[in-house]
Amino acid sequence: MKVVIVLGTSFLLMSVEAWLEDVVSVSGLLAVVSMACMIKIKSAPIVSKRLAEKFGKLWVAAEVMLFVLVGAVVDIRYTMGAGAAAVLMIAIALGFRAVGVCLCLAGTKLNRRERLFGIIAYLPKATVQAAIGSVPLAAGLPCGQLVLSVAVLSILITAPLGAVGMDLTYRKFLEKEKEVS
Repeated sequence: MKVVIVLGTSFLLMSVEAWLEDVVSVSGLLAVVSMACMIKIKSAPIVSKRLAEKFGKLWVAAEVMLFVLVGAVVDIRYTMGAGAAAVLMIAIALGFRAVGVCLCLAGTKLNRRERLFGIIAYLPKATVQAAIGSVPLAAGLPCGQLVLSVAVLSILITAPLGAVGMDLTYRKFLEKEKEVS
């Protein structure tokens, strides 16, 4: 029941953003995140843990729907036609992401191999690309199809690259934590 209430309130907060856009600037997403933070802070740990588990199960289905819808909308001709410039842009973006991961891990107790594994682990970002890549197309922008195609191309490049990279390096780069009895 709590999941239904939280989900319903989230949809209501998102609708309030649209209803009030002419009157006052309100961010529905920020309101939903704030609500989730308040639930985490004010409720018992077991309640927030159970809600997180239940929303995790809902997310599995939502993620499948997201990728099905993106796959249905994308025009493969644009994706293949994006060419070397799109691949170069993706490579540059991955370089910036790697620098960002290095900055985030600076000052931690991780060794060089663990930091490198962190960079590899942050290569694939398929869900974010799928969700954000379709926004310009939905907004009716002329570049919408191209943006979605480059987002799909980045998914096709980074998801297998990250998966294979993690699979090949986790044994070499990570140490198994010793169990404390």
